[in-house]
Amino acid sequence: MKNATKFFALILTIIMMTGLFTGCGSTTETSKTGENKILVGISLPTQREERWVLDKENFEKVAEELDVELAIQIADNDAAKQQSQCENLIAQGIDVLILAPHDGTAAANIVTMAHDAGIKVVSYDRLVMNADVDLYLTFDSLIVGEMQAEWLLSQAPKGNIVLLAGDPGDSCAVLYRQGAINVLQPKVDSGDITIVLDQECKDWQPVEALKHMENALTVNNNNIQGVLAPNDGTAGAAIQALAAQGLDGKVPVTGQDAEVDAVKRIIEGTQGITVFNDIRTLGREAMISAIKLAKGENPEAKKVNNNGKYDVPSIEVSPVVVDINNYKEQLIDSGFISEDKLNK
Repeated sequence: MKNATKFFALILTIIMMTGLFTGCGSTTETSKTGENKILVGISLPTQREERWVLDKENFEKVAEELDVELAIQIADNDAAKQQSQCENLIAQGIDVLILAPHDGTAAANIVTMAHDAGIKVVSYDRLVMNADVDLYLTFDSLIVGEMQAEWLLSQAPKGNIVLLAGDPGDSCAVLYRQGAINVLQPKVDSGDITIVLDQECKDWQPVEALKHMENALTVNNNNIQGVLAPNDGTAGAAIQALAAQGLDGKVPVTGQDAEVDAVKRIIEGTQGITVFNDIRTLGREAMISAIKLAKGENPEAKKVNNNGKYDVPSIEVSPVVVDINNYKEQLIDSGFISEDKLNK
């Protein structure tokens, strides 16, 4: 009887010890290989613009394909909220942070907090200023502005030009405008064109662009020959103001982001171009690079962008001008936009 009791006690001990090793309830999922999944924190500035909605969807898709976990926060165009949310992501134990700052200067604090916790930071699309960011993923913003200005001058080589810009806290917005000025300035100096309005649009809000465009039309008695709008949201607002004066389709307007409504306007003839930045490529490169950083590997950036403190290693994706002649090839054939969406 004593031997039997000892036997059952031994079995019970083995069961309990097995439970200690296998039943601890770890909250970190494991991959198919049995390794803990990398947890990527992502902080996006907004979901008010179609392109940032698509960014979020793309990150989720790529994360599933690459077998990593995601924790996503949306800052609603609020720098203080973005910092608080990133503090929360850090507390969750993320392995790496992909940060698209609402305010590039204010976001330097987020980089410091992450680094203090031993977490690498990838600045996504917008550059965090005055901070030792680990990596920057972006489109060549200067080239975007140059592309927009070159097309606009091809349509309106002389006359009055309205130059709208994005939010001043967005480093990309500053570069878009600088690229445009690089192309426009010689024409200004020669007297061929006059920039009758050079105005930033806070938070990239279309309502801001609408207000500025209405004022420009009023002050200049509708004598406007071209509008350089930095993205499709501001382009749509500028076109709304033009339409109220019967000028939609008569005044060339630029855009950026290849939003569905913008492509519809291109087909209708009220918007001339949109600059297509393929966020699918950018998001995938950002995720792959973030995983490499989390593993202590080199993402092998080939360029740098100075953020006021540091030459940030950078990976850049080339933009493409899309117009009535190539939108099908660039956007529909590539699967970025479905024809069904354009027909709604």
